[in-house]
Amino acid sequence: MDYKYIDQLLERYWNGETTLEEEEILRAFFSQIDIPREMEAFRPLFLYEQVERKSNKLGDEFDDKVFAAIDEPTTVKAHTVTLATRLMPLFRAAAIVAIILTLGNAAQVAFNNESDYNANMATVEQTVQGTTVALAKDSTVVDSMKQSNLQATPIEMVTPTTN
Repeated sequence: MDYKYIDQLLERYWNGETTLEEEEILRAFFSQIDIPREMEAFRPLFLYEQVERKSNKLGDEFDDKVFAAIDEPTTVKAHTVTLATRLMPLFRAAAIVAIILTLGNAAQVAFNNESDYNANMATVEQTVQGTTVALAKDSTVVDSMKQSNLQATPIEMVTPTTN
């Protein structure tokens, strides 16, 4: 058989020049049982719409659900913003600044020069009267050499008097 007209329609179809009637002719041709072997590869393209029309149809209940969802009134809830909520970022920033200042102060004390520390300890040792308790690195040597001028005093028993 001569399929010259179908070849011409296919050529126009690939160029996008066919009308809806001509595309319907192509669909009818490819829906036949016997078609030439060289055109067998195009069959699923033209039969796709027929198969999909039957299997992929949305029902009327889908349309009803969509229209019902569109018509439903939506309520908008107002969100009240309190003063504490508005100032929360400022509270957080103040807490961060306080933490940074505290850590900076602790680091400053920890990294003071050793000479400042020893000078301060010497001042403390001079102000303390009597036996000192390990105030500096060498204080244990100094303490063991000092003699205590404290004397043991006897503990007097105080008896409560009854009236």
